[in-house]
Amino acid sequence: CNSLGRIAIPLKSDIEGNAFIGCTNLTTVDLVGGIRNTTASLHLEGWRNEMKGEINRINQVLPDTVAQEKTPVIQQWMRSFIRQFDHYKNEHKALLKEATSLLELALWKAKIDEKEEKGHVEGMKAKRVKLDIQSERNE
Repeated sequence: CNSLGRIAIPLKSDIEGNAFIGCTNLTTVDLVGGIRNTTASLHLEGWRNEMKGEINRINQVLPDTVAQEKTPVIQQWMRSFIRQFDHYKNEHKALLKEATSLLELALWKAKIDEKEEKGHVEGMKAKRVKLDIQSERNE
């Protein structure tokens, strides 16, 4: 473990016990499993930037962490990241749901307006025909 400097692991909060205790040279954690793509799909740029910074934070902290604390520090970072990411995912879903509802209402209103416009045009045609019939009778 002394020569281990970099690890690639999936984002999960249940790293086994003290997997990295004694890994004095461990300085870099790379997340695998598509979390960067998922982070990039968050709705607001501020959320994306914050989560990208959080992904990189462990690599700023780990070099200065004593060997006995590496596993607990990684575990805490993952729990914190997952909690924050879940919050942003839920907010993202709420925004999408709201946008979908607004779009649905707008489409519904447009359809009603279209029907009213069509009814108004048909009503005008019927009125015009009635006027034409009356003017023919008068002649």
